[in-house]
Amino acid sequence: MQEVQDSGPRRVLVVDDEENIRLVLRTLLRKHGYEVQVAESGEAALTVFDQSLGSSEGPPDFVLADVRMPGMGGLALCEALRNRGSNATLIVMSAYGSLELAIDALKKGAYDYISKPFKQDEVLLVLAKAEERETLRRENRALRQAVAEDRALTELLGESEPIRQVLRLVQKVAEYRTTVLIQGESGTGKELVARALHRKSPRKDAPFVAINCGAIPETLMESELFGHKRGAFTDASSDKRGLFQEADGGTLLLDEVGELSLPLQVKLLRVLQESVVRPLGGTKDSAVNVRLVAATVRDLAKEVAAGRFREDLYYRLNVLQITVPPLREREGDIPLLTEHFIARNNERLGTRVRGIEASARKVLASYAWPGNVRELENLIERAVVLCEGDMLTITDLPERLQEPPDAVARVLASGELSIKKASRTIEETLIRRALEKTRGNRTAAARLLEISHRALLYKIKEFKV
Repeated sequence: MQEVQDSGPRRVLVVDDEENIRLVLRTLLRKHGYEVQVAESGEAALTVFDQSLGSSEGPPDFVLADVRMPGMGGLALCEALRNRGSNATLIVMSAYGSLELAIDALKKGAYDYISKPFKQDEVLLVLAKAEERETLRRENRALRQAVAEDRALTELLGESEPIRQVLRLVQKVAEYRTTVLIQGESGTGKELVARALHRKSPRKDAPFVAINCGAIPETLMESELFGHKRGAFTDASSDKRGLFQEADGGTLLLDEVGELSLPLQVKLLRVLQESVVRPLGGTKDSAVNVRLVAATVRDLAKEVAAGRFREDLYYRLNVLQITVPPLREREGDIPLLTEHFIARNNERLGTRVRGIEASARKVLASYAWPGNVRELENLIERAVVLCEGDMLTITDLPERLQEPPDAVARVLASGELSIKKASRTIEETLIRRALEKTRGNRTAAARLLEISHRALLYKIKEFKV
């Protein structure tokens, strides 16, 4: 895990309607190495905060605000900053101290409460504690991100040639800003590929932001992607940064990009062409530096032909394409993934499963896996929970795996499109069933199959029945 680096001088915004309080705190805090801005009201503080979002210094790390001020007081300021997405640590001050007021301040998102008149050491102590807490929070975030990234890379590992090709392609294109289109069936691990691209890129220390375009109503999608200004629509009570701005300097994954409406596709194309975003209800563009990765289960070329996806946007997204193979094409990776999921569930659930019996392993290898890696992950978690011994057995697996799959279902689940290959699979299954039903009587089996005895003998030899 990378160490959390000090981002420079700590920035404090002091908000108080009394000029002498602002002067005392500014002098004190600058003396102890803080960068200090002051505001005489809650409204002025919001203006300072909004202006800081576009500055090179960035928004304040801490806000010291008086509870009672003309207009917007400290508690209302707390709520307004939280609604703007501020991560600043909020500390309120008041000469009218009470337990109820302190509790109310904490409910509104404040970190601590200082009574006036205050001692200088008290202010410095509260800020020192707040800094220590913020350092721990950053370290925890970094740790969680590192764990998530390691998990992403681990679950992409495999010994099969299809997944090795994906990993080689990830290594090759990760360092470039070029847009990548990741295609593959549901559950194959498209987001894991996107995270691996981010992790191996020069942007790895910047944000990785992901959104599922099919999970958010169309009416809210524009606001999610590009942000909005206060008053842009009925419930827009404050400004909101969009995901392009949240991912600035990093990577933005648009999962299920094929679900975007045509009007939103036009706006996305503009961002890709000009590297600027305009929030809903806004009049000014903001520059963004984002590496866009799009993922989809759809065949976008067919969507373009059907008029459901813009051709110009398709070519913008499809600069580099990575196709994630389905699990049925990675049969050799199933044991590796199985052991990984067993170990992870042991750690998470406190179970002590040592492994999986050979008979159960064989069943996993022969299954078609329509839900791909995600289905295997969920299945192993279920099996670990139900397991009564220290090894997974066939009885721990769902019934759908314990029974031999129907030939047609097996063909459909495999994704096979060749009529010739699919027909062979079904033909072999029917011959085996006819022979079983007639207890090996080939003449009777040929009658059931409605083919000649000679043709049946030829098929038995061909399929090695």
